[in-house]
Amino acid sequence: MKTVISTFSNRDQAERAVGELRQKGFDKDISILARDEENRQKNQYTTMENDNISDGTATGGILGGLAGLAVGAGALAIPGIGPLIAAGPIAGLLSGAATGGIAGGLVDYGIPQDRSKYYEDKVKQGRILASVKTDDGRINDAADTLRRHGAQDVEVH
Repeated sequence: MKTVISTFSNRDQAERAVGELRQKGFDKDISILARDEENRQKNQYTTMENDNISDGTATGGILGGLAGLAVGAGALAIPGIGPLIAAGPIAGLLSGAATGGIAGGLVDYGIPQDRSKYYEDKVKQGRILASVKTDDGRINDAADTLRRHGAQDVEVH
């Protein structure tokens, strides 16, 4: 099994890509990870944190829409990053990897350390991470589907 991983700049693109992947039968193998900006903003106002808030492309409605398209959606917080929405197989890895952050969870998921750090930085910047595990025969189909819907940073590991 290989992992096709990518990022999206907005929720609509990610939702369309994940929806098409589900229609193609990738259901249980799709993972989503995004900052929970709604809860992040609430925390900013109540705790007066000085962390930057992204431009709002990943907003609080993400749990109902995007994460609802993948299995096992939930919210979690990772120190230094803040509240996240995670769904799919990666959600379980991240819930146990709070000290290793997103990069630690991605390494456990089979992504090399340097690329895991790269994707962690993208999520910190407000991008939405989407990945799908698949066999060699379906890698191109998954990658093409992600790209067709605007994915960037598409890689296979």
